[in-house]
Amino acid sequence: MLASGNYLAGRSLATVLFLSLRMKRPLFLEGEAGVGKTEIAKVLSAALDRPLIRLQCYEGLDISSAVYEWNYPAQMLEIRLAEASGTTDRSRIEADIFSERYLIRRPVLQALSSPDGRAPIFLIDELDRTDEAFEAFLLEVLSDFQVTVPELGTIRAAEPPIVIITTNRTREVHDALKRRCLYHWVDYPEAAQELEIIRRKVPGCNETLSRQVVAYVQKLRALDLFKNPGVAETIDWATALTELDRMALDPETVSDTLGTLLKYQDDIARIDGAEGSKLLDDVKAGLAATG
Repeated sequence: MLASGNYLAGRSLATVLFLSLRMKRPLFLEGEAGVGKTEIAKVLSAALDRPLIRLQCYEGLDISSAVYEWNYPAQMLEIRLAEASGTTDRSRIEADIFSERYLIRRPVLQALSSPDGRAPIFLIDELDRTDEAFEAFLLEVLSDFQVTVPELGTIRAAEPPIVIITTNRTREVHDALKRRCLYHWVDYPEAAQELEIIRRKVPGCNETLSRQVVAYVQKLRALDLFKNPGVAETIDWATALTELDRMALDPETVSDTLGTLLKYQDDIARIDGAEGSKLLDDVKAGLAATG
């Protein structure tokens, strides 16, 4: 199924994803940025023909942004109109303004609502960017797939969504949340797998250049860089080189295009010189030796 969406997964990832779907348990994906964690949710959405609802996490994320909030301007307008019409029944006004009509559903509440009968793919992306208070709130959602709105009561999912949680491990996520999930560490791909990814994602990239790009990136990841290039950067680099009509790597081309591969100046300065040239020589020698 993943391969049909041009996502190359190892046996362990395919197995844990299969179990997550069969056991109806959230899948917790951890790994470095750019290794393809978010892409799994997108491929699932397309393969299963289900809507994708994405909660992009960030520092300071709260319930009003993640779960729901009331449409306060519309509520105030309704109160003014009720007063103008002479309505004085406060309970009637309150029941009217705190109804579904004025409820703004944010990603969490959207994920628990499936009006067409098909539970969505619910992607909680980069959970490690939020704080522990929001993690604690998610426990109720992941345990019982329900949210309590004081004015309306408890809203439960008729069918639990397929939950994918990703984290770049900038901080540790609490064990209580992890226990509710199946876990998988998404690592950088091996050279053969990354080469196949380039063939699928950048079909215009010739074979020689593709092999050199993959071998170069694989060697970069063995260095002590501030931020290793992910698969997304490998694809970007191969695409950029193809757009420049390059057939093979050379020192000048590497120097000109390092910004598509590395995102920190210290890393670029280190590679944009003698070390980068030596790395390229090693790559070409290694590929020549293996035919």
